[in-house]
Amino acid sequence: MRNVKPFLCFSKRWTPLRWLNKPRYCSNPSTAAVSSGKNRKALSDSFRSQIASGPSFQDFIRGGSVNLSADEHTEERSYLSEELQMVGNSRKVYFETYGCQMNVNDTEIAWSILMKKGYQRTADLKQVLLTAVIMFYREKAEQTIWNRLQQLTAMKKKRLKSKSPMKIGILGCMAERLKMELLEREKLVDVLAGPDAYRDLPRLLAIADGGQQASNVLLSLEETYADVMPVQHGAQGYSAFVSIMRGCDNMCSYCIVPFTRGRERSRPVRSILEEVQMLSDQGVKEVTLLGQNVNSYRDTSEQQFCGPELTKLSRGFDTVYRTKQGGLRFSDLLDQVSRIDPDMRIRFTSPHPKDFPDEVLQLIAERQNICKQIHLPAQSGSNQVLKAMRRGYTREAYLDLVDNIKRIIPDVSLSSDFISGFCGETEEDHQQTLSLIREVGYNVGFLFAYSMRKKTHAFHRLQDDVAPQVKQRRLEECICVFREEAAKVNAAIVGSTQLVLVEGESKRSSVDLCGRTDGNMKVIFPKEDVAVQSSASITAPICPGDYVLVKILSASSQSLRGRALGHGSLRKNTDALP
Repeated sequence: MRNVKPFLCFSKRWTPLRWLNKPRYCSNPSTAAVSSGKNRKALSDSFRSQIASGPSFQDFIRGGSVNLSADEHTEERSYLSEELQMVGNSRKVYFETYGCQMNVNDTEIAWSILMKKGYQRTADLKQVLLTAVIMFYREKAEQTIWNRLQQLTAMKKKRLKSKSPMKIGILGCMAERLKMELLEREKLVDVLAGPDAYRDLPRLLAIADGGQQASNVLLSLEETYADVMPVQHGAQGYSAFVSIMRGCDNMCSYCIVPFTRGRERSRPVRSILEEVQMLSDQGVKEVTLLGQNVNSYRDTSEQQFCGPELTKLSRGFDTVYRTKQGGLRFSDLLDQVSRIDPDMRIRFTSPHPKDFPDEVLQLIAERQNICKQIHLPAQSGSNQVLKAMRRGYTREAYLDLVDNIKRIIPDVSLSSDFISGFCGETEEDHQQTLSLIREVGYNVGFLFAYSMRKKTHAFHRLQDDVAPQVKQRRLEECICVFREEAAKVNAAIVGSTQLVLVEGESKRSSVDLCGRTDGNMKVIFPKEDVAVQSSASITAPICPGDYVLVKILSASSQSLRGRALGHGSLRKNTDALP
């Protein structure tokens, strides 16, 4: 972030134009005209004289002071007071992140900005000296965050009289959506920063340091943080996430993202490639491209990208907005990213089904390092509900897309999102959703009961008329069917050999390791030395970040079990897998 310079510097106090406030008097009309003309001329001359002696337009452009003689005293007055020094001075900041992976990436961006201003990061809340406990928001985590804020506020009150008072901040969607409630009614936080205001964090924290509440939740049509290199702080150094676009234009009736994260804007492809190359140089083995509608990526940052071509959609899909024109598309970006390191896996999330033209699917099928796993959020299996959700497709179009994906990528793994109990959903609609889950056959799912959010189209136009107990019952039925079908999909993998990227020890047993397949399925296998790739007679231990070949011996709806056969490589082993 650039240093903030004084907005206006005043070198001298200029005499006010007092003639503007002179009183008017009634007079004889015959003499008033003559005296009025003389007065106007005198005032006009006085005005010109004062203007001529003041600062010129160039002085304001330069942001400097007018030239003064050496003996004149200069008094500069800054836009911001001297007390608001926007530097960290080694003060410690502590992050708690709730919600989706986009929030994790935002944490890394926020930390990168604060680190450059001299702040230090701590994993121990007790070490926080001055600034800020910062949290990000997702709908499911809202009540968790409210409870956590109460706990932090109690901790803050105990430290009010200390030399190191604690400040509490909320960043992200919750800050934008609940600004008034957080600042005024609850008075639980000192700093609020929306998803597009992370560059302003040093100033906001400086204001909070002065004892005031500070907020910036303005949304931007341009902010992508393209020049901010996120600081990867996760323990899993083999895997990283790279944000490629922000916001969403789809305006699904249940979704608050367009109102909390703004309109779609894509990060320039050059900055994305630089970050992925840097991660490859650091030994990262898997990169996930992130965006609210990741496969609608469209870089228009350079004139050469802005041709007349219209955006291609999946067949049978539509949008609420006019077809976009020009720009470097997601298939172009995916092509360039996958060429950087053939031994680095490439994933992306979260996509919209409308943005899967054939060229994207064919590229996934051709490139060994682009994972054959596609997240395909359906949300419902009922045309009536899909129309109310404003999803832009029918059940039939969705199933045609699934067939096309499976035709082009035969071994693809599919995951999806579903919402139970949306506005107006009938029992018949629910049954159609269950039948869609059975027909497609997903191996991973994210299922939720509908919860209405303010600002959304549904909040203003629809009725949340499905009883909570009905929503819960339908959700449980969807989960049950989902697990049944996932168990069948995973059972078909038993007996095969999968290339697994090792994540670390299993959470349930220290004698087991876990990792993920190309299809993003969790695999658990014994921790033991296995043959290295170059020689079957030489063994070596398995470490996080290694590729290993694992023979799958059993499966459940949520994971696979097997035994490691040997170390592997994405480039050398992909073609040889059965």
